[in-house]
Amino acid sequence: MSINKISLGIALTFGVGLSVNAQQVTGFFPQDKNKEATLEQEYLKAVKFDQFKVHLKELTKAPHIAGTPENEKVAAYMTKVMSEAGMEVTSYPYDVYLPNHPGESVLEIITPDKMTLSQQEGPIDGDPFSTDPRLHKGFNAYSGSGDVTAEVVYVNYGVKADFEKLAEMGVDLKGKVAIARYGGNFRGYKAKFAEQYGAAALIIFTDPKDSGFGKGEVYPDGPFFNETTIQRGSLLTLDYTGDPLTPFEPALPLDGDKKVKRLDPKDVAFHTIPVSPIGYGAAKEILSRMKGSNVPEGWQGGLPFEYKITGGSDLKVRVKVDQPVDYIRANNIVGKFVGSEYPDEWIILGSHYDAWSFGATDPNSGTSMMLTLAEAIGELVKNGEAPKRSILIGHWDAEEQGVIGSTEWVEHFVDELGAKAVIYMNFDGAVSGRNFGISSAPTLKNLIIEASKEVAFPDSAKTVFEVWAGKNDEPRIGNLGGGSDHIAFYMYAGVPSMSGGSGGTSAYHSNYDNFHYYSKFVDPTFKMGGTVASVIGVLTLRLANATIIPYDVPRYAQDLRLHFDDAVKSVKEMDPSFTTFGKVDAAIAKLKSSSAAYESAMNAGIASGDLSDKQVASLNKDLISLEKSWLDPKGMYFGSWYRSLYVSNDPFSGYASWILPGIKYEVETKSSKRLKEWDSRYAKAILDLSKKVKKMTKSLK
Repeated sequence: MSINKISLGIALTFGVGLSVNAQQVTGFFPQDKNKEATLEQEYLKAVKFDQFKVHLKELTKAPHIAGTPENEKVAAYMTKVMSEAGMEVTSYPYDVYLPNHPGESVLEIITPDKMTLSQQEGPIDGDPFSTDPRLHKGFNAYSGSGDVTAEVVYVNYGVKADFEKLAEMGVDLKGKVAIARYGGNFRGYKAKFAEQYGAAALIIFTDPKDSGFGKGEVYPDGPFFNETTIQRGSLLTLDYTGDPLTPFEPALPLDGDKKVKRLDPKDVAFHTIPVSPIGYGAAKEILSRMKGSNVPEGWQGGLPFEYKITGGSDLKVRVKVDQPVDYIRANNIVGKFVGSEYPDEWIILGSHYDAWSFGATDPNSGTSMMLTLAEAIGELVKNGEAPKRSILIGHWDAEEQGVIGSTEWVEHFVDELGAKAVIYMNFDGAVSGRNFGISSAPTLKNLIIEASKEVAFPDSAKTVFEVWAGKNDEPRIGNLGGGSDHIAFYMYAGVPSMSGGSGGTSAYHSNYDNFHYYSKFVDPTFKMGGTVASVIGVLTLRLANATIIPYDVPRYAQDLRLHFDDAVKSVKEMDPSFTTFGKVDAAIAKLKSSSAAYESAMNAGIASGDLSDKQVASLNKDLISLEKSWLDPKGMYFGSWYRSLYVSNDPFSGYASWILPGIKYEVETKSSKRLKEWDSRYAKAILDLSKKVKKMTKSLK
C-alpha cells in the first residue's frame, strides 16, 4: 500500500510483525511515539478474546425488546461490566412514544379457500432458543391499525420506481392489499408508497431469491432464511429521526423536573394502513394463487412458479393489525474513562442494545465487542495509563423502532457534542461474520486503515488490513447512509463518524438471531470479536492520546472534488444546459490550497515537538469545529432536521448514503430551480471550512 500523501504527522513503524506496510501514526510528537507504540502493544495483550463469548452469551439469554424487564437486565449487566472496568457509568432515561409489542395480528386467505397464514418462526430441533415463550409474532413497529379484506397486487420490492411502473401499466392499487418483497429500500418506504398509491394494507416478505434457498442452505442446515423466518423492523418515515413526538428536542422523562413539549400523535405523519411481515412459506400461499398477468422483467422472485401482478377477484386476503403505541422508558447507558489531559475532548463509541428477539448478531455482537474493549482499556487505566482524552462508550436503547435512544441523547447534549466530540464510532452488529469493512467521514478514512495494520486476522498469516484490502493497495471505505445510531451524531450534530466491523450472513431481525445460530454460522471460533476489539481499540487509543487530533484534513478537498464532479454529471443528465457549480469550484480550489499549507505547517510543527500548550489547545478546538462547517440551520428541503450539507441518508430509500444531499434531492426530484441556491450554500460552507484551516495554519506559524 502506498502511504497516503495527504496524511498529517510523521510515520511510525511498529506492529504485530505481519504487515510489510509502514505504519503512519499521526498527531504524535517524536518523543511520544515509542510510548504510544508500547501502550498499543499492552492493549493488544490485554484484549481477552474469550470475554467476547462470555458477554454475548449473557446479553442474549432472553429476548429483550425495548421497554421490557429483560432489556433492563441487559442494561444492568453492561453497567456492571463497565463499572468493574473502571468507567464512570451514567444512565440517561427518556420517555419515548413507540410500540414494543405486536398487539393483535391476523393474516388469512379468505377466498377461494380459507387459510390462516403463519406469522412466527417455527421451532428448530437443537435450537433451544427457538421455543422461548417470550418470542413475539413478526410485526412492523408503527404499522397502522385496521382490518382489511381485499384483492392482492404484487409490487415487487415496493421501491418508488416499482409503484411508478405499476401506475404506468394501469394497475390500480386503490383498496387492494399490496404484497412486497424485502430489499431495495427501507421497509417504511414500502408502506409509505403503498399508502400513497391507494393500497389499503401491505404484506412484506423475504423472497428466497434474496435471502433463502436461492442463496444456499437454510436454517438449521445453513445460515439463510428458512420458509418461516420473518424480518421485523420499524416503519417510521418521518422527516426527522428519533422519538416521533419530540423532533429537535430530547424526550425527557414525563415525571422529570424539565418538561418538553410533545406533539399530539394525531399531528404526526404515521402510516395508517396495517402492515404485516411474513416468511416466504406464507407468502407462497398467496403468490401461488394469483392469476393475473406476468410480472415485468426483473420482478420474478425465487419461488418455483411464475409471479403475477394481480390476484384477481377470486383471491381475497385479510390483514388485521391492532398495534398499541404508548410511552416507554428507554435508558441509554454511557460509560466514561475520564481523560488525564484533555477530559473535555471526547472519543465516543456506541451501539444500541435493544433487539427484536435475542439480538446475537444485531446488535449485541457489537455490544459484546465494546465491553471486551472496555475491559482491556480498563486494564491500562488500572496500571496508571489513563487516556489523555475521555473515552465514552454509549449503549443506546430503542434503536430498532427508529434510531430513537441515540437521537434523544444527541439532541439532549448537542451543544456539548459540538464543542467536545472528536469522533463517533458506531458498532451496531459489529461482529456478524468475517468480512471486515468500514464506512466513514473523509477525515477518518486513513486512521482506520492504519489501525487495521496492527492486528492479525484470525487463522491467517495476514493482518486485518491485508485481508480487508485483498489485492488492492487500499481497502474500499464506504460513505455513511442511514439505518443506525450514527445518524444524529453525523447528520444532525456534525460529529465526524464511522460505522462498521465484520459482517456476513445473519438471521436479521428474526427470532433465530440467537446464541445457537451465532455459534453455528456467524463465528464458530469466536475469534472475530476480539479481533474487531483489537483494531478499534488501537484506533481509539490513537485518537485519545495524539497530541493533535489526527484528522486527515486535506481529504475534504480531495473527496469534495470527486463528489462535485459526479454531481455535475448527474445534473447535466437532467439539464443539458447546465455547466458547473462555479462558486463551489472556486471554493474547493481555495480549500485545497489552504489544506496544503496547513499540512506543511503541521508537519513542521509536529516534527519539531515543541508546540506550546496554547497552540495545541487552539488547534484541537479548531479541528473539532471543522465538521460543523457543514451544518446549515436551514437544513434540507426534505427535512430541516437533517442539517449536514455534506451527507444524509436517502429520503426515498432510508438506507443509502446521499453525499451532497441538497443537490442530490434536486436531481432525484428532477428540479433545477434551486441549483444556484445550492451553489451558494455549498460554496459558503466550503469557504468557512477553508477559513478555519487557514486560522489553524496561522496559529502554527
